[in-house]
Amino acid sequence: MKEAYFGMGCFWKPQYIFSQIEGVKTEAGYMGGLNSATYEEVCTGKTGHAEVVRLSYDEKKVSYADLLKIFWEKHNPTTKDRQGPDIGNQYRSVIFYTDDNQKKLAEASKNGVEKNLRKKVVTEIRPAGVFYKAEDYHQNYFKKTGRMCS
Repeated sequence: MKEAYFGMGCFWKPQYIFSQIEGVKTEAGYMGGLNSATYEEVCTGKTGHAEVVRLSYDEKKVSYADLLKIFWEKHNPTTKDRQGPDIGNQYRSVIFYTDDNQKKLAEASKNGVEKNLRKKVVTEIRPAGVFYKAEDYHQNYFKKTGRMCS
């Protein structure tokens, strides 16, 4: 199993979207900050963390390029620190790569999206750091509650 990390605003919707793909397991969490943090701390925007979804995926069933395609299609990569009504750096568009191949594919796909949209894409592409799993009540939130953020 390989891993991928995507920040697309609030993590509830991306977790649901990616969990529907065969060969993908998901966890909601935080990445990009320096220390472990709680949801309440991340919501202050002061931790440096983004809300992300960790994907553990079987490359025989889904490719990283396929995951990137979904990433770009399912959120707005042209708004800085915002997705829908969710505002703050914890809601930024970000790809955390785990190896040079993921970095190369992410950068190439970003360039392609920017050309197609003819708009500046603000998505960050950064090396993956420590993943901090979100609290249990955030895991599979849509499946539990039927509520989903933008």
